[in-house]
Amino acid sequence: MNDIQAFIAVAREKSFTKAAAGLGVSPSALSHTIRNLEQRIGVRLLARTTRNVAPTEAGERLLNAVAPLFEQINDEIERIGELRDTPVGNIRITCSDDAAEGLLRPMLPAFLEKYPDINVEICIDYGFTNIVSERFDAGIRLGESISKDMIAVRMGPDWRLSVVGTPAYFNTHPVPVIPQDLAHHRCINIRHSPVGSIYAWEFEKAGRKLNIRVNGPLISNSIVHVLNGALDGIGLAYVPESMAKPHIEQGNLVEVLADWSPTFEGFHLYYPNRRHTSSAFVAFVDAVRYRGKA
Repeated sequence: MNDIQAFIAVAREKSFTKAAAGLGVSPSALSHTIRNLEQRIGVRLLARTTRNVAPTEAGERLLNAVAPLFEQINDEIERIGELRDTPVGNIRITCSDDAAEGLLRPMLPAFLEKYPDINVEICIDYGFTNIVSERFDAGIRLGESISKDMIAVRMGPDWRLSVVGTPAYFNTHPVPVIPQDLAHHRCINIRHSPVGSIYAWEFEKAGRKLNIRVNGPLISNSIVHVLNGALDGIGLAYVPESMAKPHIEQGNLVEVLADWSPTFEGFHLYYPNRRHTSSAFVAFVDAVRYRGKA
């Protein structure tokens, strides 16, 4: 049974490395397990190349036949676990690092102390992950980017971005007055996915909207490292106001173009409409739900 579960993990991830990380074993041990399973069955289940792993015809047949049964077993075990006095279970969340830092980090200590039998896994990803196929319980994204067939629960208020740089940077560079002035500045870019385009900075004032593509010496896929780049004096960064505000108040950063910064719809927790939802997940949703300013 364990070997078949290992096969399901590799077939779904199409990677021994990713599947091994999820199972908590080494890739070599996982590869050995699959080889033993194939030898016992007498059929090759996975086609391996130096770059790819994919189920063979027999492997696809086995995956389609047994994976739903294992899911049913896990679901039933979770539902039986709900008969306990306190919620128990695992919750997998995909989100960007600014959402994890600004929304999850503040609530997790109290939540995990209150529910010691709940485990929360946070996967940082700026792409539009398919939470169903990737087997996440939920994701966190801006409200405007969530599919209409998902249940969405607001986690925070609307927010805005801030263009910031260090005082030392502005000692040697003129303060931009309009977004077009950024063409003469060193800016730190963000690329939300490895194969995606670089984010064009969005501005709005008096109904006029602008998308400005900026240039600079640093690109990251993490907004935390973009902010750190600005703090290190590399250039200007365009980051969530909540992340920049403490550094502005301490005098480490200066905000510019504030009158051009638009407001975005707040972050939401989103998940598919399921008939059965675990008590652990219900408790998590209740803990992250935005209830307005205190």
